[in-house]
Amino acid sequence: MDLFLAVPGWKLTFSMGESMSGTRPDDSGMEILSGVDGAFLNLETAATPMHVGSLHLFAAPAGYRRDFHAAVRRMMKTRMVPVLRRRLAGLPLQLANPVWLQGEVNLDWHIRRVSLPAPGTWAQLEAVVAELHAELLDRARPLWMLYVLEGLASGEQAYYFKIHHAMLDGQAGVALAGALFDTAPEPAVRPKPARKSAAAPGDPPGTLALAAAAFRHDAAQYVKFVRELPGAVRTLAAIVGNSVRSSAGKAQGAVDLSELKRSIAFGPRTALNVAITPGRGFATAAVPRAELKAIATAFDATVNDVVLALCSGALRRYLKRNASLPRKSLIAAMPISLREQGNTEMRTQATLSLVSLASNVADPQKRLCAIRDSAGATKAVARSARSVIPTDFPLIGVPWLLGALASLYGRSSVVDRLPVLANVLVSNVPGPPVPLYVDGLRMSGYWPLSIVEHGVGLNITLMNYAGTLFLGFVVAKNAVPDARELADDFLAALAEMQESALATRRRAAPKRAASRTNVKRPTRARSAVAAS
Repeated sequence: MDLFLAVPGWKLTFSMGESMSGTRPDDSGMEILSGVDGAFLNLETAATPMHVGSLHLFAAPAGYRRDFHAAVRRMMKTRMVPVLRRRLAGLPLQLANPVWLQGEVNLDWHIRRVSLPAPGTWAQLEAVVAELHAELLDRARPLWMLYVLEGLASGEQAYYFKIHHAMLDGQAGVALAGALFDTAPEPAVRPKPARKSAAAPGDPPGTLALAAAAFRHDAAQYVKFVRELPGAVRTLAAIVGNSVRSSAGKAQGAVDLSELKRSIAFGPRTALNVAITPGRGFATAAVPRAELKAIATAFDATVNDVVLALCSGALRRYLKRNASLPRKSLIAAMPISLREQGNTEMRTQATLSLVSLASNVADPQKRLCAIRDSAGATKAVARSARSVIPTDFPLIGVPWLLGALASLYGRSSVVDRLPVLANVLVSNVPGPPVPLYVDGLRMSGYWPLSIVEHGVGLNITLMNYAGTLFLGFVVAKNAVPDARELADDFLAALAEMQESALATRRRAAPKRAASRTNVKRPTRARSAVAAS
């Protein structure tokens, strides 16, 4: 059975009968985790859950009396894609990564009702979602949960969904949403799934079969590494060579080495960069994308540059208010997708890059321009090196070591002594451009939640959905006691940037007017303009 969704600029096709992972299952139904996905499992601790999530809000008409929980359950039952049926099968002593096996899903376990405390305010909703986001997923079951949140005072319907990062990345999560939701109030007619064979399922693979599959995978990765190493060296050498020539003014369009160095410097230590505890905080914000686009146009930047500048402005306000704004610029870690166009594999295909936030620049316009140049250099490197950045690698004998290192790194004495690679995690995920529906209800809000880690107690993730950017601020509460402060600071930074953009346009207006006055146009041209 295929799930097909096509809208202008957004086309997704998934097969209900095939795997959506990076490796197809073998005859036993096993799928091998990539090295990156395995790392998300092995680095997980009680204080650092490695799942991502999303809060979905649905506009309900006055007097809505239907059972939304039942509607969501029907949606998940009829569109149960293979990625949601995966469960882990591990090797003894964590000698290698576990593998995925397909199995049945107990929807009564995975889909829960959660009642908000009275009176059901938005702040109470955020607090409940933060508590749910702090809980580890049960590794004995498929690594996802869905909580229908009941009792909002506004009468709107909502649910929170979380899934382990080992199963998919941000863009794959958006693709999964496309497979589950409708694109019109009336549900589309979908083909019925093929009947299952009456034959009894085979026994799950034993330890020997799991070990053999893991060793085959890692052996293939070693061979691939050796085969591609010469090309990777040539690519990296070309990047460095072009960067040097660019710095000397001899190359056009190459990476500016000076701008790149600004981003890869260590960040200053702040209250955000501590060993974190399990408690989480969550706050939301929403901004029309057209407003950010107008700012980007005014300053010859991209929307992503503007987002980073607003995050910088928010952090300046927050840290300054707490008397801890460092003189050195903050550094943001920013995921960059490595997916080729049309790739819908349900596995992580991204890498992290570092970008200077120019938080030591007080003027919002100058700060945006500095971020634009810094981010541009980082993106240029990522584009040039895309073909040699691995999304899979061998991990035989390593998983237990990664787990031990994760526990060791969580000690405050270790975190405090190591240099700060990044002060904050910022991610901008391109989402569906059209409204989505469940049970005829339009999704009016789509807020992402992501991961915080020891040393980085703040994650700001944005989802671009139906013309609006929805921001999810996830914090470790021992690093940021009140996430709402940062969300409000982001909106204040937006207002400041809009005022700066307006002032820039006003200054440019007299120059444009004078230019038009001094230029004499042909009569035909004036007539044509008047006629139009």
